Amino acid sequence: MPENSYRKLTKSEILQLEKNNSKADNWSNIEVKDGFDPQRVEHCRFSGKVRIGQLNQAITFYGNIEKACGLYNTHIHNCTLGDNVFISHVKNYVANYIIEDHVVIDNTDLIATEGESTFGNGIQVAVLDETGGRHVPIYDNLSAHLAYIVAFYKHRQPSIDKIEKLIDNYTESITSDFGIIGQYARISNCKEIRNVKIGAYTQIVGASKIINGSINSNEAAPVKIGHDVILKNFIISSGSEVIDGAIVSSCFIGQGCKLGSQYSAENSLFFANCQGFHGEACSLFAGPYTVTHHKSTLLIAGMFSFCNAGSGSNQSNHMYKLGPIHHGVVERGSKTTSDSYILWPAKIGPFTMVMGRHYKNSDTSEMPFSYLIENKDDSWLSPGMNLKSVGTIRDAMKWPRRDTRTDPKKMDCVNFNLLSPFTIKKMAQGIQKLKEIQRISGETSEVFSYNNTKITHRALKRGLELYHMAIMKFVGNSIITRLNTCTIETPEAMKACLKADSSAGQGDWIDLAGLIAPKNVIKEMLDQVENKSINQLEEIEKVFYSLHDNYYNMEWNWTVDFIASYFGRPIEEMEVNDIIDIIKEWIRSVVEIDKMLYSDAKKEFRLESMTGFGIDGDHKVKQLDFENVRGKFESNDFVKEILNHIERKTNLGNKVVNNLNELQNSPKTV
Repeated sequence: MPENSYRKLTKSEILQLEKNNSKADNWSNIEVKDGFDPQRVEHCRFSGKVRIGQLNQAITFYGNIEKACGLYNTHIHNCTLGDNVFISHVKNYVANYIIEDHVVIDNTDLIATEGESTFGNGIQVAVLDETGGRHVPIYDNLSAHLAYIVAFYKHRQPSIDKIEKLIDNYTESITSDFGIIGQYARISNCKEIRNVKIGAYTQIVGASKIINGSINSNEAAPVKIGHDVILKNFIISSGSEVIDGAIVSSCFIGQGCKLGSQYSAENSLFFANCQGFHGEACSLFAGPYTVTHHKSTLLIAGMFSFCNAGSGSNQSNHMYKLGPIHHGVVERGSKTTSDSYILWPAKIGPFTMVMGRHYKNSDTSEMPFSYLIENKDDSWLSPGMNLKSVGTIRDAMKWPRRDTRTDPKKMDCVNFNLLSPFTIKKMAQGIQKLKEIQRISGETSEVFSYNNTKITHRALKRGLELYHMAIMKFVGNSIITRLNTCTIETPEAMKACLKADSSAGQGDWIDLAGLIAPKNVIKEMLDQVENKSINQLEEIEKVFYSLHDNYYNMEWNWTVDFIASYFGRPIEEMEVNDIIDIIKEWIRSVVEIDKMLYSDAKKEFRLESMTGFGIDGDHKVKQLDFENVRGKFESNDFVKEILNHIERKTNLGNKVVNNLNELQNSPKTV
């Protein structure tokens, strides 16, 4: 607020204030704006330097109750108040705060800042390793991708040191001995708020204790803090909710997250659209869309993303020897069933379903889309089986729809693709590994061993088939999409179209907690951080945004290389017939996978699925009750989409094949 917009109180204003039972240590330390109405200040005490804005409007409360803006029954110390605030019945005091326009503070015990505060910035979160070996310093704009690098790239210590120094610099830049409560924030029926930066449009109702943190709310994406919540050493990003008795300590909460129902979280990171209810998190790295809804679920010392943790899921991060030093990684898209257990260290491949209890430090990272099932204390792996699960596809469809982030600036770059260079490379590696296991153990073996798991002969053969079909589905999709970007009149034009645009995207790809990107670009970025050609946090984030925005261009460049290695022949050397053969196999693969999904969905409509329906009737009543609740199989939206998908993709594939046949038969240009 401009310095010259304030003035000293007039004598008549002081008399009116005193008449309303208000007091000041020194009235000359109180300044006001024109539009200040002393009649709207009752039973208040002022100490230190206080500035008060206009008081000439009204505010509407729940139940359509309208009250005059003003200051009532409150001790205000060393604060600047914006226009038309409503501050009433603060039991102790409000101290050392800049309170912006239209803020409501009602029936609250204490709001104060003491000494210099970083408001949660710079807090070291002991994620993954409870002893602090993988600590991540948090700050207002932390993304899942930067946190991933800081947590997992300790082998690049010079780069990490420089990144942490940049975070230190940011922390120093926002350090202040004054807190801020942003415009239109509402705080009511709370107990204790100390050293907290509260963003615009925040709603805090009934919180018990909020200490040393930042609530980065804004008009487009307000933050809500609810009853009996305890927050300490934290940062909460826009659009998130922490409600219903949640207890949060030393945590970063990203955009669009929801924690509630007495959820407990300590030394953990939550990124876009995570949800935690009833259960517990300790040293958790929760990448985007990590969800846990059950009271008995503990997620500890692990990294998860796009994960749904079933009831009673938990892990062990130490063996009572050197302490809680172990951690695990459950790669994107995995699920844990009820009462599942994993002994860390372990690494679970993408889109894996984990069922049962696993005690043998498994590493299935080269076997995505698998089932990992416990039987008699052994871990049995069925490679690729999740590719035929209707639940996997349903998840992929629902994640974009469940993005609750309304802030125009998205802090996390989220790639929802099931099939990507990240998962396709793993499937290709899986094929090589399964063939190697088969060769070493012999064709007649019934059970194979792989990284502390067991694979049956049947599961191995089926895994090879499923991985190949998924790879063909990806390759065919990529080729058809690419051909549609070009005008093709000759075989030479087709070959030119299918060439890589550049080397960008070649090499291995990684999943940086939601962002799927080429590994070498991340390495180059860290090199630039080390040599100081990148010396701002914003520049690092720009790299992430650029990778996300250019994903499909780089994906094609990678696919060109992958086709050469997988088919043993560069795509630019392939003739029209070769591309036609790939498209035909793409059609077969897409249809076969869709038929498996159709069959899997049909299981939900079998007779045994009707158990419990038609509770007091005969079989006919049971079926009628089931259909009225679940609907008929043929009319189910997902089932209809599968059938439509088969038809659409078959027609598309046949159209491309026909066009290529015509191209092959057309006269060549000289």
